[in-house]
Amino acid sequence: MSAGICVGLLLFATVTGVGSCQSAQQGGEVKTSPVQERAKARITLPPPDRTGRITLEQALARRRSLREFAALALSEPEVSQLLWAAQGITHPDGLRTAPSAGALYPLELYVATARGFYHYDPREHRLDLHSEGDLRPALYRASLEQDCVREAPAVFVITAVYERTELKYGRERSPRYVHLEAGHAAQNMLLQAVTLGLGGVPVGAFHDDQVQKALSLPREHQPLYLIPIGHPR
Repeated sequence: MSAGICVGLLLFATVTGVGSCQSAQQGGEVKTSPVQERAKARITLPPPDRTGRITLEQALARRRSLREFAALALSEPEVSQLLWAAQGITHPDGLRTAPSAGALYPLELYVATARGFYHYDPREHRLDLHSEGDLRPALYRASLEQDCVREAPAVFVITAVYERTELKYGRERSPRYVHLEAGHAAQNMLLQAVTLGLGGVPVGAFHDDQVQKALSLPREHQPLYLIPIGHPR
């Protein structure tokens, strides 16, 4: 097994150990090199697949909210594809998969896994470690103890920096544009989940301040959506 694949599996393994790497030479004990340790803090994601497995019409017909998940980690390519669907760059000028008023892109995406909490950089198509450890239990408490948030192998968090849109459209109008954009990104991600054989549910019922505190988000990154995604149970 290559070092790159091993690192990816270690990063997105669930607390049950599904998806972990083992080395026969080390008697089953997982060993990580200094290079692998550095990779955990900054993960360059694999390129997204742009060919598709099913048609858009099939994905629309199959999309349903899923709240019960198997104890199976998401792979690195699956995480890559989901993040790209929501906010990936698709044009040399920096245009993305979801429309944005004035192409100002106020959204910032994060993902919480068993191994850590990561911020998505769409320009480099990579994940940067924001904090170590499993923050899903804290998210579960902040989101009115919804089981799907605690049980999903990955919880994607859509936040917004309103000031980016306010600079052009003002304080009164910009919230509408930002919220519309969050909806576009969330639907892209949920439809992409269907094409990968996954499922998810958009969660809007949570205490904003508690989510902000639990995730140690920057002050200007206001949480709008939690999207638990995983394999159907």
